[in-house]
Amino acid sequence: MADPRTLRLNAADNVLIAIDTVPQGAALPGGLTATRTVPRGHKIACAPIPAGAPVRKFGQVIAFAGVDIAPGDWVHEHNVMLKDFERDYAFASEARPLETLLPGETPATFEGFRRPDGRAGTRNYIGILSSVNCSATVADFVADEVARSGILADYPNIDGVVPFTHGTGCGMGSKGEEFDILARTQWGYASHPNFAAVLVIGLGCEVFQIPRLKEAYGITEGDHFQSLVIQEAGGTRKSVARGVDKIKDMLAFANASRRETVAASELSLALQCGGSDGYSGLTANPALGAAVDMLVRQGGTAILSETPEIYGAEHLLTRRAESEEVGRKIVDLIDWWRAYAAQAGGELNNNPSPGNKAGGLTTILEKSLGAVAKGGTSTLRGVYRYAERIDRKGFVYMDTPGYDPVAATGQVAGGANVLCFTTGRGSAYGCKPTPSIKLATNTDLYRRMEDDMDINCGDVLDGVSIEEKGREIFSTILDVASGTKSKSELLGYGRNEFVPWQIGAVM
Repeated sequence: MADPRTLRLNAADNVLIAIDTVPQGAALPGGLTATRTVPRGHKIACAPIPAGAPVRKFGQVIAFAGVDIAPGDWVHEHNVMLKDFERDYAFASEARPLETLLPGETPATFEGFRRPDGRAGTRNYIGILSSVNCSATVADFVADEVARSGILADYPNIDGVVPFTHGTGCGMGSKGEEFDILARTQWGYASHPNFAAVLVIGLGCEVFQIPRLKEAYGITEGDHFQSLVIQEAGGTRKSVARGVDKIKDMLAFANASRRETVAASELSLALQCGGSDGYSGLTANPALGAAVDMLVRQGGTAILSETPEIYGAEHLLTRRAESEEVGRKIVDLIDWWRAYAAQAGGELNNNPSPGNKAGGLTTILEKSLGAVAKGGTSTLRGVYRYAERIDRKGFVYMDTPGYDPVAATGQVAGGANVLCFTTGRGSAYGCKPTPSIKLATNTDLYRRMEDDMDINCGDVLDGVSIEEKGREIFSTILDVASGTKSKSELLGYGRNEFVPWQIGAVM
């Protein structure tokens, strides 16, 4: 029987990664022997690690030994600890000129929908937004009634009529950060290039008023935008009937949209990872990073997010920032999040989720170092607030929580028209109006959840190169952007995943 496979990622590392489950007594590289059974994806000491000494993976500090750890020992939460230590931010030290196509690399295109503002969509939905939770049920009823009527069969160019409801919009201040976040999120969706038209439904007495939204963003009503207020329409039944009529009035306009050939530079790619495991930083995340570098060279945009899950790896981004000013914005975000977590008695320096730990991730630092790999190697061109419109090309960062639905909602509001989501445990997720492509970090997961996973990155462990897998991901991005449905779209995901960040007090 062949010895179980292990991998040392960097010459500076003092741990190996168990590619396969390593039985107790198994032979390890360097003449070592496993002192106990180690699950696949987990870590094994390949050198003595004295108590208090750093544990290194990816050539970076991921933890400190809580006790003396002998070579061959399993390294996990039972024998490590976390403590603060200095990072060298080295602002902009690794910045490069704007990335361009490599010799022999051809310009890429996709078939998208050109919108009046010049942006390009990858889908052609009609959206129904609720201004407040009190109007959420009516928004759902309108969408359900349109679906039951069967009228969409006469409009084949429309991908669907989808409600986007949420749990806030009132019980909040009428000014300040929380209100501004909701306003940016709502307008980001209302103006998103994956919508041909949008209907916004309000109750009438809520804090988040539709007329205020229209005034703030200079919105005029027409074929592409309509609004409805329940209290003015005469209650639920009349509002549903009027809402259905408004949607019907939009159908011909939306159906007139046609796909046309568009440069890949019009793609804005959201980057997500959830349900991560010990393979995430070895396979799917770096392969997605390779695809990101390809997209950036094409003139496109890639959006990395989830600030609590870059903690411990932020120095890798500050070094790639195009300027010290951009890099310091990353550090400022980390400082803000420290204070934000402390308000609730928490801290950023915490452990990953139970699923992450079962998959081999011991600390948030280890998870973050693997997560940042999604961003490839391109220079960081900008740092944005949650749901802020992304107005620069290249690799950028948006401040969001780590919770996937909230993070992705912000990225989509910022203009992301396609999304790639890596997972090692099996996150079930979709993201209308933006198609979500799921990348499995290991072959076992891909086989178990093949109905949910679009691409298997587990074959990287069997010899497929990161560059080759990156090309597969990039090709899939172009196909999905051109209309091929992702697995989450085929399953119908995306109606319940609109979750704006509720940052402030609920009053």
